[in-house]
This record gives sequence, C-alpha cells and structure tokens, in this order.
Amino acid sequence: MRQPNESPAPEAAPPDATGTRILVVDDDPTVAEVVSGYLDRAGYVVDRAEDGPAALDRAAAHRPDLVVLDLMLPGMDGLEVCRRLRENGPVPVVMLTARGDEDDRILGLEVGADDYVTKPFSPRELVLRVQSVLRRARPGPGIRPLHAAGLVLDPAARRATKNGAELALTLREFDLLAFLLAHPRKVFGREELMREVWGWDFGDLSTVTVHVRRLRGKVEDDPARPLLIQTVWGVGYRFEPTGTGTGPAGEPGTFDRAGEGGGTGTGAAPEGSTGRA
Repeated sequence: MRQPNESPAPEAAPPDATGTRILVVDDDPTVAEVVSGYLDRAGYVVDRAEDGPAALDRAAAHRPDLVVLDLMLPGMDGLEVCRRLRENGPVPVVMLTARGDEDDRILGLEVGADDYVTKPFSPRELVLRVQSVLRRARPGPGIRPLHAAGLVLDPAARRATKNGAELALTLREFDLLAFLLAHPRKVFGREELMREVWGWDFGDLSTVTVHVRRLRGKVEDDPARPLLIQTVWGVGYRFEPTGTGTGPAGEPGTFDRAGEGGGTGTGAAPEGSTGRA
C-alpha cells in the first residue's frame, strides 16, 4: 500500500483548533504518524489508536471532537468501530479508505461517516477536510431554529426533533436537512447539494444519494414512499413542507424503495444518477 509521501510542514493553526481533540485510528504506524504530525502542527490535540478496541477505549476515556478512522483495521474493522462510536453519541468521523472502490465509500457513509479520504492521500487535504467538518459541527451563534412538517432543527444546539421525538442525525444528515428546510419547495441537483452542504466543488455524487436515503429513513413516515424529501426527475431533490404526494408509483410525489424513481421504469434519473440508491 502506498503511503503519504509528504513530509510534515508547519501550518497555521485555524482559529477553532485550540483544545480540539482528534483521535487518529490506523494500524499503519507510518500513516498514523504522518497524519498525527500534520494535525498536531495545525493546532489540534491528537490521540492515536492502532485498532478498533483501542480506539473505543481512547474515545471513552477522552471524548474526541472528531475521529479520523481507517476502514481496513485488523479484527474489528472501521465500519464496526464507527457504529459503536455512534452508539455513544454523535461524533464527526472522517474515514480513510485504502481503495477508490465505490462500495467502500458507500458502506462508510451508510454507517454514519461524515466524510472520507481515499489512500494514498495528501495529508494537507485531510487537514482541510477535518477543518471543514469541524466548522460545520460548530455553527455560529444567533442562528434561528427551523420548523416544518413537525420537524424542528436547532442549528446552534445541533438538535433535531420530529413531533417532539429526538432524531439521531449525523453531522452531514443534519446539515442536509437544515439546508432543505431553509429552502422549501426549491429543487437542488446533487452537484448543488454537494457544493452547498459539503462545501465541495467536485466529488462522488453517490455521497448525496446515500445521505438522502439515510435521511428519509429517519424523517419519513414511510421511507419507501417519501413525501417530505422528494425526487424531481432529471433534476434532483426538494423539500415539501406539506408532505403531500399524488398518484401510484412512478407518478409525481411517489417513489420506489430508494426514492430514486417510480416502479414503471419510465422517466429520467435524477441529475448525475448512477442508478445506485
């Protein structure tokens, strides 16, 4: 496996780095050392773990603000570590994958990873991704709660409820729902959502698809027939605050199990669709 080959260089600490604790989990000591060095130079407090059990122990002892997590760990893999971390409360996760395989990325997103970086990677890019995720996890004061269709989102507290019941949303799921609620009935393509919610000008559009599917599973009464987060054929997605739809499968307002099209097989897929839900 290729290793990051950039030597650590001093970097200015971002204003939100002081006291921020990051847990780096990777069984490759070279990767862990390089990543930790760059994060340390960026001003973060860095803990390290070489496998899943050690990572869970460190996270329990010193609650991290973010976890950089390798997918391919010995014994307990990164997916299981991510699941167990989520059981103890929300924590942003940036997952490292050894391959550019789409299935690896989707699996990581499915279990709640907020971002991913494919090896071999630039440590500077990883630091920028970490900074981006942390900024979104700490919104500025004075942001008013959003209300629609029984949903209440408080961006300052990072808290979401539906009909009074708490919703367990990941960082990106929360950001995506907040963005859609702030722009009711407006249609956004996946490229637009990637740019506005993730802050990326380019990337794997299946990232958006996976998050929409996961979000529907948490906010829709029937995720197989979503009424709040609707697909607009050939364009993208919109939030419908009244939660209304019409017609049988294949007509406007109704969707198949993944929310990516009706059962008739007619019509165009959402913009940039790969056919994967």
